[in-house]
Amino acid sequence: MTIEGADVAVVGGSIAGCATALAAHRAGAGRITLHERTAGLLADRGVGLAVHNARYAELAAAGYLDTAMPWAQLTTRRWYVRDGAAPLGRQIGVQPFPFRSYCWGPLWRELRQRLPQDTVFRTGTPVAAVDGDAEGAVLHFGGGNGAGEGGGTVSGPRDRARTGGRTERFDLVIGADGYRSVVRDAAFPGVRPDYAGYLAWRGTVPADRLAALDLPGLPSEPWAQEDCVYGVFPGGHVIIYCIPDGHGGRRANWVLYTAPPGGPALGSHAPEGLPPGALTDAQYAHLRHVTGELLPPYWGGLVGLTPRHELFLQPMYDYTAPRYTAGRLVLAGDAATIARPHTGAGAVKALQDAVALEAALRALPERPDALEAYGTERGGTGRSMVELGQRLGRTLVQDTPDWRTLDQAGLDAAWAAADGSGAFGGRELKEARPAGPGR
Repeated sequence: MTIEGADVAVVGGSIAGCATALAAHRAGAGRITLHERTAGLLADRGVGLAVHNARYAELAAAGYLDTAMPWAQLTTRRWYVRDGAAPLGRQIGVQPFPFRSYCWGPLWRELRQRLPQDTVFRTGTPVAAVDGDAEGAVLHFGGGNGAGEGGGTVSGPRDRARTGGRTERFDLVIGADGYRSVVRDAAFPGVRPDYAGYLAWRGTVPADRLAALDLPGLPSEPWAQEDCVYGVFPGGHVIIYCIPDGHGGRRANWVLYTAPPGGPALGSHAPEGLPPGALTDAQYAHLRHVTGELLPPYWGGLVGLTPRHELFLQPMYDYTAPRYTAGRLVLAGDAATIARPHTGAGAVKALQDAVALEAALRALPERPDALEAYGTERGGTGRSMVELGQRLGRTLVQDTPDWRTLDQAGLDAAWAAADGSGAFGGRELKEARPAGPGR
């Protein structure tokens, strides 16, 4: 096939979807249509993510990130354990943490605004099934109300309501539809991600809300905004860092990892994520136990400032697709590889997939095997990140050391054993190139 003038569908309209749509556009695709199952405004998502400084430099050179996207610089990681009533706990070590932090919604908005004006962005459009052959692929759409996204409140690509219960054929379909990928199911039927046995509780807190944490003995400046905090306890940990809110302010972003109440098993099937407001009483009680009894008072109290209706759960999975391509179907982001967020590289991996996909699509006229080469290169990176996530998960959640006995040297040794490859934050992007014409 040739990408020049091709009719391309992207299934999934999140960060991976927007980035791969941008890749297809830059490679010369004709019409690009994104199909997003969610009907709500994706720009409202307020969770945080972080990008290693070195990976940012590569992605900026390739034209996928830039300084116009709201960000905050992180420099230092501080590790704390509970120590009686000490508000911050006891610091057991300090490590460099050269990351830029982002808020998911504003980053998504900026990526989407970089798509050309004639990109079709269909919201509330669940793709029920995909059929592929040597000449193209057919999307089968489920039912729905066909509502557009917020009446076009985000400038950039046009939103168009979809018609339920129909099919549509494309020259190429990119699956960027996450861990429940319909495109992956079409490419590799019956292959499913492996549940790791524990969850992440997630939330954010506006910076002005932190003043409510008025604890005895609390320093006047308990937390520098360039610090990333790791609060560790037997069987889990919490990560806390500042992110921009997209409106000139700051929010505290936190992610708490531990097994769910009742142990790792949640029945015979891996759980799906729970959206804000859907936590069960048992899950919420477990979170309150961890924050009140296992974390230092200040960090546990910070987590408690997120109202229950704003909390959501994310199950941990491990998965790498057997291949990233199958005929006219291509996988990217979490549809291709799911590495646990401990790696600090989820968004990086998705954006790197887009950079590599653009290079492969551009190379198709000279190299018919370019898409296969994309899958081979990115698949190798994906497998290594899955393995890193597993090692970090064992150290930080599943088989934690006795954190109370560790000093700086012990902490450094434990971290080095878990991140033996030095890949935390993502692996180096191969063949990263400066932005060229049209980027």
